[in-house]
Amino acid sequence: MNDFKKNILVSVVIILLAVFSFTTAFGEEIKIGVIGPMKFVQGIGHWNGAVMAADEINARGGVKVGNKMMKIKLIQADSNEHLSVTDATNAMERLITRDKVDFVVGGFRTEAVLAMQDIAMERRVIFIGCGAAHEELCTRVAKYYDQYKYFFRMTPFNSGFLIRAAFAHVGSVAEVVKKELGIDKIKVAFVAEKAQWADPMVSAVQAVLPRMGMELVGVWRPSPNATDVTAELSAIQRSGAHIIFNIFSASVGIPFARQANELKIPAIQVGINVEAQKEDFWKATRGMGGYVVTSGTFARGVESNEFTKDFVEGYIKRFGEVPTYTTGTYDAIRFALVDTIEMTGSLNTDKIAETLENRVYKSTTSTIKYMKDSLGRPLHDIQWGPGFSTGIAVQWQDGKQVGVWPNGWKPAPGVNVTYKGMQPIKLPPWMISYYKKEVPKVVAPKATPKKK
Repeated sequence: MNDFKKNILVSVVIILLAVFSFTTAFGEEIKIGVIGPMKFVQGIGHWNGAVMAADEINARGGVKVGNKMMKIKLIQADSNEHLSVTDATNAMERLITRDKVDFVVGGFRTEAVLAMQDIAMERRVIFIGCGAAHEELCTRVAKYYDQYKYFFRMTPFNSGFLIRAAFAHVGSVAEVVKKELGIDKIKVAFVAEKAQWADPMVSAVQAVLPRMGMELVGVWRPSPNATDVTAELSAIQRSGAHIIFNIFSASVGIPFARQANELKIPAIQVGINVEAQKEDFWKATRGMGGYVVTSGTFARGVESNEFTKDFVEGYIKRFGEVPTYTTGTYDAIRFALVDTIEMTGSLNTDKIAETLENRVYKSTTSTIKYMKDSLGRPLHDIQWGPGFSTGIAVQWQDGKQVGVWPNGWKPAPGVNVTYKGMQPIKLPPWMISYYKKEVPKVVAPKATPKKK
């Protein structure tokens, strides 16, 4: 081979190496699996939140990993976990073994997420939960750290904290009932869907409500997918409850709210009703969802911190509705994963997990801090309370969601928590008229003038 041909060959090799180097540095992708019940609102929220995060990151050039810029590629997996744990585990298996994802975000139903968690942990894939609330998901991390250290919770805070927040909401509603209706002893009916995540809440309600000075008049456990709850509501009406404390994550929240208001039960609904967090709840209840109070994450006009407004308004502009809590996939990708990857300059799972568990950072809803258990072991569960994650409560007033809590919340001496945009709680007008029946005024007859 003559020198001319050798030089050409060397030049070609150099060019190919340069091209390879360029594509390696700028053409690689970070694959993130988004898993959830994609035919249901919870899965739609998972996907929409992830899409917003990925689009924002990719629009700025991607994720800086050391000296490389890498784009995010999302891979959707329908877990069908409302109906089948087996479908959920199969979906997780496909994400990891077939699609070769680097990370996974999502998950909703605790029974399914526990099984999906085992698969991800066995494969040493970081899985950030954005929907399931059971405490076991994170107590596993503390008990078996080496095996489960790749799981983190993003949203919601765990079921123990959820019930504490719900108690605070019930307490706020009770104060309104006492003040406006003059009722001293508040009676409460507790209704929780028959699901694993809600089981611990039953004993908590039985123990705590009496300490709050309220009377528990009964416990009801309808199916998560029940379409007719008139039997439960008739019993609640007979109980004389002033407050219906409900715990619903699934579709039962729609017929329950609608039928309670159709029956004009003289009580106010408060608690956790995931369906009532949705923008189309009003339409789904045929306009009979008024005055329902539910734990929530977002409401238009409410600002938990400086990131909330832009996210909520951006989501509404793009998807036409207020985001639900499962859109926490946005925070999981944008603030948890991407920022930690750029801090470590690596995609090494162990480095990311060890760095993330020690971070304190802001999301669109709160300040995220990962807790430790009573023995000082990492839980990878998020701290609840003033200054950290609190959530909000929203109420349906005049066909719209408004934020009503925290609004002067005083969880400790010297602490008063109110977020921008909060409004007063309103009682259903039929409840007011029932307990404040008009008493006819007795007019004294005019005295007959005496004849002189």
